[in-house]
Amino acid sequence: MSTQPIMIRAPRRWWADVAGTFGVGSLVAVTALWVAGGGLQDLGGQDNGLTSAGRLAGLLSADLMLLQVLMMARIPWLERSYGQDTLARRHRLAGFWSFWLLIAHIVFITFGYWATSPLGLVAETWNLVTTYPGMLLAVAALAMIIMVVVTSIRAARRRLRYESWHLLHLYAYLGVGLALPHQIWTGTHFVDSAPARYFWITFYCATLAAVLVFRIGLPAWRTLRHRLVVDRVVHEAPGVVSLHIRGNRLTALRVQAGQFFLWRFLDGPGWSRGHPYSLSAAPRADRLRITVKDLGDDSAKAAAIRPGTRIMIEGPYGALTADPASRRPAVLLAAGVGITALRALIDDLVAARRPVTVLYRVGDRDTAVFRTELEAYAESGRLRLLYLTGSRGRRASFLPGKFANEGDARALRRLVPDVTASDAYLCGPPEWMSYARHALRSAGVPAEQIKSEEFAW
Repeated sequence: MSTQPIMIRAPRRWWADVAGTFGVGSLVAVTALWVAGGGLQDLGGQDNGLTSAGRLAGLLSADLMLLQVLMMARIPWLERSYGQDTLARRHRLAGFWSFWLLIAHIVFITFGYWATSPLGLVAETWNLVTTYPGMLLAVAALAMIIMVVVTSIRAARRRLRYESWHLLHLYAYLGVGLALPHQIWTGTHFVDSAPARYFWITFYCATLAAVLVFRIGLPAWRTLRHRLVVDRVVHEAPGVVSLHIRGNRLTALRVQAGQFFLWRFLDGPGWSRGHPYSLSAAPRADRLRITVKDLGDDSAKAAAIRPGTRIMIEGPYGALTADPASRRPAVLLAAGVGITALRALIDDLVAARRPVTVLYRVGDRDTAVFRTELEAYAESGRLRLLYLTGSRGRRASFLPGKFANEGDARALRRLVPDVTASDAYLCGPPEWMSYARHALRSAGVPAEQIKSEEFAW
């Protein structure tokens, strides 16, 4: 068994710049094509103005939908440049604007057609839906997109299992696909403008290719090539187990400590549902380890997985990784099972001989995950380990209630005197992480020195 961790170069920043420029450029191009097609001149009349504004809203909505799909297409260089947290936030923002632009498109187009029609509003709406090519498919697409938007609201997501939410979210792909025919068959920009046709056909084809290659083809290739199987199952703490996984040529995965995969265990019913688990130890040339807490969903089945079970994977994903070029001290803030991703980072940071401090928020030290491993590192002098134990208390804080008389930033500077000169890594529940991030910024840690991965979906 190899004992050397896999070392990967940091992603190149210009990849993120190119992606951002492409996203903004596509919106500019859509607007420019609308202007070239006479859209701006049409705004002068009431009926034509409504219809023209509706077309622009629909085109921008479609562009943002495609950008959403690309952001979640698991394109490797995009994942490594931005990280899942940032991509997910931008995906949600694009989805918000895309949805409301879609609603504006429907309203403006309907009222624009009604303004020149002898029919009433309801009759004209029915006429649009039933007589224009592709409109019934567009209505079905709208229903699917509304379902995805509703189930993406935070309050709704809390009521759904991750597996159910993920399955429902896949209908967004079908919604985008069903919306395309009406754009091709009835869209003025498709019918009258060759440059617009080439732009949209290329954009749709490129997006479809990205999904097929990176969401389906690459995971299938990696699964077949690396032949991952469960080697052994180890109980770490009440309700927490580690799965030790062996495979072939794992250096070719280019995975780093702090990243995660989507795992599918081929052990019976439910195997098709992917589970996002971080590595909980630095990757080796022939071994990986993940650690799973029983959260009451499919994660409860992890303890029953048998050695020898085959695994399908998607990934690696995420940017909660150590920068090989940095020599700054590192402070790691973890809450609960969020320690898993940071546990893997510790191996890399210690191997690089960087000073490491771990602040581990846990209800009770006896239930801490990886307690033996962390304390062994601490006893050898290779890191400082501080347990933040006790009840939460009443105030909004990442610290337990016993720190109530001390501000978060002040307590952080006392616990970690060199915190402002350190790289900070956070992993835990979203609310806890927001308090921890605020404390770091208040203590003087620059934003570019803070990396995080939310323990949420």
